[in-house]
Amino acid sequence: MNPQLVAHDLARAFNGVHAVDGVSFEVAQGETLSIIGPNGAGKTTLFNLLSGLDQPTRGSITLDGQPLAALGADRFAALGVARTFQHGRVFGNLSVLDNVLIGAHARRRLAHIGSTPLAILAELAAGLVRPGFVAAEERAFRAEAESILALFGDRLLPRLHEPAHSLSYANRRRVELARALAARPRVLLLDEPTAGMNLTETAEALAFIQRLQDRRLTILLIEHKLSLVMTLSDRVLVMDDGRVIAAGVPETVRTNPQVIEAYLGHARRTPPEAEDGATRAGPADPFAAWNVPVVNP
Repeated sequence: MNPQLVAHDLARAFNGVHAVDGVSFEVAQGETLSIIGPNGAGKTTLFNLLSGLDQPTRGSITLDGQPLAALGADRFAALGVARTFQHGRVFGNLSVLDNVLIGAHARRRLAHIGSTPLAILAELAAGLVRPGFVAAEERAFRAEAESILALFGDRLLPRLHEPAHSLSYANRRRVELARALAARPRVLLLDEPTAGMNLTETAEALAFIQRLQDRRLTILLIEHKLSLVMTLSDRVLVMDDGRVIAAGVPETVRTNPQVIEAYLGHARRTPPEAEDGATRAGPADPFAAWNVPVVNP
């Protein structure tokens, strides 16, 4: 089977320091690839490159054979790459429905006419005059957004017209995921989708991602909760200091001595800074800091 997403020799340097250094991998259609590693390993920087939010210093990205690396984030979205963020990003003053509709923006007919002054003027005129095709498109997108929200049961649909800032933390994360799905992605990038969630919310998120897998959606997942990684992943990519140190099926990766040493080494240092900026206490068991099992020698 031909790979759907291919990253080759991706690198991103900041003032000479490589946050991502020579990362290469392939993902097949319908596969779930998890990317794990200690904080500061380069995982989110890699996602920024794969979603067009940042541009690589070197390397290439292709989606179904089409080069993406030189394109902006809007073109990545239009071509079928959608993502969520490590720190949930919703538009707080917009309704739940409007947040999700933003995800469909790149699919609008007028979104493909370019960004020249004439194209921008044409889009503005269409918004003011609202010709028939624009109104029909909006109705279709609204119906689709409601069907996506319905996938979350009664978590979001009853709050359709409530502002996003009024939602619980978990529901804001669900809105962000719904917005990504409104783009009809071919590849979905999930950056720590259960961060900050309790056990019940995490279990719901796990079940939801499994439903997406049943639909054969290609997923790239960054996650610190190893139980989710082991359950969801077809393959796991382990990063440390910007490089890939191991790759393979979950059971093989979790017992890889190089992976264990990388986590152990990080845990022995000053307690790492958590993703939300809080400092974690260093546990007696260094593996517990990263949810990595102790492997008997």
